[in-house]
Amino acid sequence: MGASFPVLQPVSEPIPESPAARGAARARWLWPAALALFVLFWQFGEGFAKWAFTYPRAWEVPAARWIGRATKWLVDEASFGLFTFTDLTRFLADIIDLPYRLALGLLSSGLLSGQGSSAVQHLPPLSWLAVIAIVALIGHHAGGVRLAALVTACFGFLAVFGQWTSAMVTLASILVAVPIGVMAGLLLGLAAWRWPVFERMLVPVLDLMQTIPVFAYLVPVLVFFGFGPTAAIVATLIYALPPMARVTILAMRSVPAEIRDLGNMVGCSRRQMTWKVMVPSAKDSLMVGVNQVIMLSLNMVIIASMIGAGGLGFDVLAALRRLDIGAGLEAGLAIVALAVALDRLSQAYAEKAGRPAAGIPAGGGFVSRHPYLVAALAVVVTTFLAGLAVPALQSFPESWQVSTGTFWSEVVRWINVNFFDTLEAIRNVILLNILVPLKRLLGDLPWAGVVALLALSGYRLGGLRLAALVGALSFLIAATGQWEKAAITVYLCGISVVFACLIGVPLGILAAERAGLWRWLQLVIDTLQTLPSFVYLMPVVMLFRVGDFTAMIAVVAYAVVPAIRYTVLGLQRVDPRVVEAGRAMGCTQGQILAKIKLKLALPEILLGLNQTIMFALSMLVITALVGTRDLGQEVYIALTKADTGRGLVAGLSVAFIAIIADRLISAGANRIRERVS
Repeated sequence: MGASFPVLQPVSEPIPESPAARGAARARWLWPAALALFVLFWQFGEGFAKWAFTYPRAWEVPAARWIGRATKWLVDEASFGLFTFTDLTRFLADIIDLPYRLALGLLSSGLLSGQGSSAVQHLPPLSWLAVIAIVALIGHHAGGVRLAALVTACFGFLAVFGQWTSAMVTLASILVAVPIGVMAGLLLGLAAWRWPVFERMLVPVLDLMQTIPVFAYLVPVLVFFGFGPTAAIVATLIYALPPMARVTILAMRSVPAEIRDLGNMVGCSRRQMTWKVMVPSAKDSLMVGVNQVIMLSLNMVIIASMIGAGGLGFDVLAALRRLDIGAGLEAGLAIVALAVALDRLSQAYAEKAGRPAAGIPAGGGFVSRHPYLVAALAVVVTTFLAGLAVPALQSFPESWQVSTGTFWSEVVRWINVNFFDTLEAIRNVILLNILVPLKRLLGDLPWAGVVALLALSGYRLGGLRLAALVGALSFLIAATGQWEKAAITVYLCGISVVFACLIGVPLGILAAERAGLWRWLQLVIDTLQTLPSFVYLMPVVMLFRVGDFTAMIAVVAYAVVPAIRYTVLGLQRVDPRVVEAGRAMGCTQGQILAKIKLKLALPEILLGLNQTIMFALSMLVITALVGTRDLGQEVYIALTKADTGRGLVAGLSVAFIAIIADRLISAGANRIRERVS
């Protein structure tokens, strides 16, 4: 037999752990350790670090006083040599006032001489019949017979329900604010596209303009431009301009390189390249920005009425003060009708801008070249003459008007009478078991620990830059003396967002699986999104009185829309091939939804959460009218006292909360998107 050799067993040596694995292991322990330290500090740290729980008043940054002094200096002393700052603002106000008076004269007041009660009308305004006919012609030119019928119905609603006069005042403001906002946003966007340094300076300003509550900059607008419709148009411009600037930047960058190369080949100058090549090539995208300016301007009509805008916004605000739900709802629905008409018209022109233009017939006279303009002029002349003979064709008769105001008021009264005990029980259960404990919890947390946790979150999600941004903004909230009110704002916003997501995400999942349900649900949420935010307050105040619970219900109703919309969007974007692969592997319908669809749609759902938070914060400022004690009330008090510094500091604190939430959630969504892609 041959010699036998022992069988050699392989020696298993330990494989060195990679740096990535060690980093992942540390990351798993980082959050538990950080939270444990935070809880220990929260429970036992007040004895030796009281400053970390209540920010010392001696350390506060007197930002409100600085801003107030700067505002006073601008109004009283600032000069550019030949003119003062006040002269400049009054000059700008006069420039805006001129087209506004013209639009108001055409639509509402007529041609007047004199002012106030001594004014004499020389020519009447366009009749209700003329305005409806002109709007129908515009609708037919933009989108054909169906769009003409829709806008006719919307404007007919204004006349039939007695909202015509106020609606024309609002429309006059929109007709002035939108062109100025579009042109200003276009010029800013073009400048940012051309000069990257200017873009880096502009983007943070646009972020603040979109996140600072509207009430906050009503105060400086009121100080600089006075009380009246002109100041309201200026405030509307500040609110509606940022989307146009952002859309312009994106539209310019999306123009194909071949078009730019063609412009260079034919020898275009820089100005010709911008206005003859780039802007026409991006006109379909730019029309999306125009649509956004229109919708945001309509969202401002109620808030702008606080500084003299008048119109439908004033009607809603007056109804809220009287708790007249019927009148407020009708005025709110009138704003919805106006918004639907203008939204569909702008969308139709955006689609038309993306199609090749039809050629103008060669030859022919003025009538054949401009048939819609000739038809509009004919309508104006005909209705003017008819209105002289038949007054009902000039002003819609009150005897023809209908109203549902009494019906809605009776509905609310019936609910109060029959379900008061049930509603009160629901209110008390949620208030005592959820809202009050959460409010106390957040109010007791140490500001220094919260700032540290937020900075750590920023570092884990986006690196040092995001950590520095989040930490600095949260620290500034404490350093300006707004931490306590900011905690109440976060508590109300947070609980409202949780309830909005608990309602919106399941509805979005159901709607994404059922096309018929989504069509009906989309109609409902489109109406909710165009309904003025103040309208949400009236029924909840009448049912639940004032307080945090009432504010939460109004915020949930207003903020649930993006939670639904983004959930549907995310689920509909899931690749059908991935779903089919799951079915082929034997997955049940529930497993496909939970393990595939929701996982792949999670980035879009997180973006919906982001937008829900933004909606909730914007609504919270308005709920200051129903007795909340948060930053929104601070802004509203500053408006009533014309205290610019106090209002802007509180408004900036709301903006900081919004920016922190936006950056953290966006970073988290990007990380999830990278992980699942």
